[in-house]
Amino acid sequence: MTSRFHGLDPTSVKQVQAAAQALDAGRADVAEQSLAGALASAPGHPEVLRLQAGIQGMRGHHREAIAVMRQALSQRPQDMLYHNTLGTLLGAAGDYDAAVATLRRACELQPGMAIAWYNLGVMLTRCVRNDEATDALQHAVALQPDHVDARALLADLLRTGGHTEQAADAYRGLLAEQPWAGMAWWGLADLKSIRFTDDDIERMQAALRHPRATEDDLIATGFAFAKALDDQGRFAESLAALAQANAIARRRQRWNAAAFSSGITAVNAAFTPAPEAAPETLGREAIFIVGLPRSGSTLVEQILASHPSVAGAGELADVPQVLAEESRRRGRPFPQWVAAMQPADWERLGRRYLERTAHWRQQRPIFTDKLPNNWIYIGAIRAMLPGAHIVCCRRDPLETCFSCYRQRLANNEYTRSFDDLASFWHDFDRSVRHWSGLHASRVYEHRYEALLADAEQQIRRLLGFCDLPFDPACLRFHETRREIRSPSATQVRQPLRQDTARTAHYGALLNPLRVALGMPPVT
Repeated sequence: MTSRFHGLDPTSVKQVQAAAQALDAGRADVAEQSLAGALASAPGHPEVLRLQAGIQGMRGHHREAIAVMRQALSQRPQDMLYHNTLGTLLGAAGDYDAAVATLRRACELQPGMAIAWYNLGVMLTRCVRNDEATDALQHAVALQPDHVDARALLADLLRTGGHTEQAADAYRGLLAEQPWAGMAWWGLADLKSIRFTDDDIERMQAALRHPRATEDDLIATGFAFAKALDDQGRFAESLAALAQANAIARRRQRWNAAAFSSGITAVNAAFTPAPEAAPETLGREAIFIVGLPRSGSTLVEQILASHPSVAGAGELADVPQVLAEESRRRGRPFPQWVAAMQPADWERLGRRYLERTAHWRQQRPIFTDKLPNNWIYIGAIRAMLPGAHIVCCRRDPLETCFSCYRQRLANNEYTRSFDDLASFWHDFDRSVRHWSGLHASRVYEHRYEALLADAEQQIRRLLGFCDLPFDPACLRFHETRREIRSPSATQVRQPLRQDTARTAHYGALLNPLRVALGMPPVT
């Protein structure tokens, strides 16, 4: 195979190499500056296009990035790296099926490349195919034992299975070798049961200054550092650390709150009034749990998965995948094609979803789908799966938004500023009010604070809404053993706690968030 630089002059080669190094460090701005000359002199060169696609992907311009990368790949169809880049871009856009297929092709073309196996493992975890993900990640580590991200993700999977001590040991082992490894610091923080020591804090401060730390390391370590400061009651310092970590993330990609709100308005309008739907019993096997992250959705799933009739499947990407398939079939983006749909079309989509999720009904007749952002698609779910139950999780908006701000939530760019968080919450709030009013028998608003106040009553109401008979095991949800891939995995394996609220500790420091949410400031 010819060199990836073939056809470039020496100056352009240097520019491309500098851009690649900047992308590896997570610096989209530097990569863009470095690539500008080569992009002007050789705009159609495949390696220039590949890096241009990488920059666009990091900026969140997924559709453009994929189009550019397909153009590059057409010139080098047997190049593993090009399939690898396209696979990661497809995954970032949420097209996990295509991402997995593309990355498998990369692994076939060059089985000895750890990066392709790692990226395949990432996409498989997002599809909740954890056994396959573990195999891919172990393959990556066998090829490259110092692959920190692959080892950190394997530790995450240990945590998913409830093996918190082994996960902690794995993170600590990584840090002994690479003390700047942000994913390991964040993995420890995300265990929730870990309280960092003064020595840990000093080591994190050193990691934030380490010359080998990438932007991804700085972001992840920054969130862990903020958690450590919070544990010590150093709330103003913790908030400052969060602001710094979120600012680094926001530097590479900004959330367009106005465009998102317009999109939500369009989706809601497309399904109002509700279209003629699939047969009314289709989808009765499914319980959708939706809401903002950190609103108690993992707890609701754990309660339901403690019922002998229910399997907790986790965050499945199948609804957006089915809708994306239909968009490709019709050649128009969602929801522009909704008006053309007939009941038979909605039934076809509903059955496609049930076909994709059949794995989760092998041992129990009912399953949960806990993808948080499925609240965006409630209208579509009602059309294609009218028999499904939809549980919308609510928690105090200030607590919810601040908890999102404190959490390292990859690919959730609305969490980077208080204004964006508030705008996103308002979009969620108006949508849920709309759908619960329109479909009261199938859309239920569950409130976290009410659960804390009277757990048994609220659990009985939840089960009743889902047409499930009461089972006392649901009251002992913390005893249920299952894989949980969520930031709340450790917490829901404990009895209900009354001390999860954090905003009171920060007082007036959170007034900008209160004002953005339309709440009165405090003194």
